[in-house]
Amino acid sequence: MKKTTSLLLAATLAGSLFATNAMADAKAGQKYYLKKLKDCKKDGIANGGNFATKHDRDTWAEKKESGELLNAWKEICPSGEKKFDKMKEGDVTDLYDFCWQYASDGDVPSCG
Repeated sequence: MKKTTSLLLAATLAGSLFATNAMADAKAGQKYYLKKLKDCKKDGIANGGNFATKHDRDTWAEKKESGELLNAWKEICPSGEKKFDKMKEGDVTDLYDFCWQYASDGDVPSCG
């Protein structure tokens, strides 16, 4: 009984750490958008939530897998093209996580 309880507790703790990690990447992507992509307002994108909801989760995933993610972002926000070209790999991953998390069929961001 004690072994089962310990195993269950360990699994729960591990699961919560993985869930926090995924959300942390979306938060980092949101921060990146707020800091670096203010130019998107020129293209009619009021905030990061509007940016992310341009596609659903499946479409964002397809664009990432096909290598068309940056092009999709440039289509949504042509004013940010130079910023997208200068993105580091980690920033691309974080912004993707943000877009996927808050896609049109995803969660609703609190702000930004």
